[in-house]
Amino acid sequence: MSKNKEDLQELMDQIPDNLFVKCPICKDNFYNKKLGAYKVCPNCGFGFRLGADERIKLTCDEFTPINEDVVAPNRFLSDEKYAGKLEKSKKITDLNESVQTGIAKIGNQEFGLGVMDWRFIMGSLGTATGEKLARLFEECTKKCLPVVVFSCSGGARMQEGIHSLMQMAKVSQAVSDHSAKGLLYISVLTDPTTGGVTASYAMEGDINLSEPHTLIGFAGRRVIEKTIQQRPPKDFQRAETLLRNGFLDAIVKRSNMKSVLAKLLAWN
Repeated sequence: MSKNKEDLQELMDQIPDNLFVKCPICKDNFYNKKLGAYKVCPNCGFGFRLGADERIKLTCDEFTPINEDVVAPNRFLSDEKYAGKLEKSKKITDLNESVQTGIAKIGNQEFGLGVMDWRFIMGSLGTATGEKLARLFEECTKKCLPVVVFSCSGGARMQEGIHSLMQMAKVSQAVSDHSAKGLLYISVLTDPTTGGVTASYAMEGDINLSEPHTLIGFAGRRVIEKTIQQRPPKDFQRAETLLRNGFLDAIVKRSNMKSVLAKLLAWN
């Protein structure tokens, strides 16, 4: 009997911890293979988080990165704890910052692409993140190219203080200059998009898209509840609620995103 238990334990130890996945939206438990290449819940369509590299592969046919050498200024690196977080994030993502930017193609349509990576300090908006995005819009303004940005962020990076908050204005100005030339900007909000990113360029697209059940907001639920002394509706910060109230133009399934972007870019 003891031997059987040992054999069973050995078998259990060989089973990966992530063999089954629980969807945070519909609470359905399913075999991880059912996520598929797009990493979406087979029951409700919720899109699990993707790294920037995964998102780029699913979105475009060609991609050439730009401004990869932009990093956080040295004046912030005296904080050893913060410097450690930056180094850890760089190793995990193979990026120097929380956004990957470049010139992409879907078919023959060329456009600027920015993709935020949640694994890099929760996709927070730091000075280097803002600089990369601003340069992307400036480059596309010069070349008369449309821009697509996939946002996924916890908001401004508090380790960089007021400098991180200033990125909201800097990127917004670059978006405005791009728009003044009559160029298209498509913003795609993915789970989660919050804080200063939502309060700036993520909601400034000529067309604002999202994926099903994406969390979109500024302040967190608990902060809001304590401030207004009321309990907001359960789904008030989900994409479906924002769509009903005019903050989004469409909710697009991840598997359809590439084809939808191709049509929108072709109309530009």
